[in-house]
Amino acid sequence: MSFQTEIIKWYKINKRDLPWRSTTDPYVIWLSEIILQQTRVEQGLPYFNKFLENFPTVKAFASATENEVLKLWQGLGYYSRGRNMLYTAKQVMEMHNGNFPKAYEKLIKLKGIGDYTAAAISSFSNNESKAVLDGNVFRVLSRYFRIEEPINSTNGKKIFSSLAQKLIEDHKPSVYNQAIMEFGALQCKPKSPACNICPLQFGCFALKNHKVDVLPVKLKKVKVRERWFNYFVGFKDDKILIKQRQAGDIWQQMYDFPLIETNDVAGLNDNDFTATIREMFGNDVKIKSLVQKKHILTHQIIYVHFFGLENYMINFNVHTDIKSVTLEDLATLPHPKVISDFFELYLQNKPNI
Repeated sequence: MSFQTEIIKWYKINKRDLPWRSTTDPYVIWLSEIILQQTRVEQGLPYFNKFLENFPTVKAFASATENEVLKLWQGLGYYSRGRNMLYTAKQVMEMHNGNFPKAYEKLIKLKGIGDYTAAAISSFSNNESKAVLDGNVFRVLSRYFRIEEPINSTNGKKIFSSLAQKLIEDHKPSVYNQAIMEFGALQCKPKSPACNICPLQFGCFALKNHKVDVLPVKLKKVKVRERWFNYFVGFKDDKILIKQRQAGDIWQQMYDFPLIETNDVAGLNDNDFTATIREMFGNDVKIKSLVQKKHILTHQIIYVHFFGLENYMINFNVHTDIKSVTLEDLATLPHPKVISDFFELYLQNKPNI
């Protein structure tokens, strides 16, 4: 059997029963694809269900507020993608009269939809012969066909794209694309793939040449940036201090606590640090160290330190980005995962934190 036939045969036996596989609705497929770019299927499924429940149509999505979208997206990271989804939904309403497009050439013009997503939606919804290339597909092709060019290099992308397109010809695109992606996710996994029961084992270059752990090749990532966020948790009259993050940095337009960012670890024995706190919250403020944690993003590591405030004073006319809201209001606002994790911890340990 050919490579493609083996992949499709394996898929029909081993595929997972996922809700977006039982539809050709491009809107539903779009939802699943954008969400699954952020996380594994098991983690992404609850998000998919929440989005579809809240926004059953692209029209409903386009009518949402940014806060509503970001609140549902909370915990997935890369929040710009959540914003892009809202923009895309509005584009569909304006450019396509609310009919989510199925054709690759129309999809690729929508914000937040690149080659992979356009290929996935067009092939799954309309059987358009466009090969998908995601991490799973790169891995399978690299190992089986001996492609040692880096998958994230310009030349590597051309090689993989050309091969992937040739392989999809003469096969049903919706089935073949799903099959090779699923094969990479379940069978040809990044670590400890099940090579001993793989239907492609006899033709696989990587297995024959002991390069399963070497392929695919990827150029080194950019240097990870380290940052130190010192958050200040102030309660007064059953209200808590919050601020909305602005554009130009991570988590833009989401809500967190008043923050002092430092160039290194800062503590209450640091005179310059405590002086900055008192300048912000008054000379009589009492400060208590609460919780520290390490928050890892794709290109950043955030060292987070939460401090509790008592007897503070703040000039809201000077610090116009800081507001005072109830806990109920805070729960409805979109905020980064590091804040929601702290919020849950606070509710569980309110007397002690």
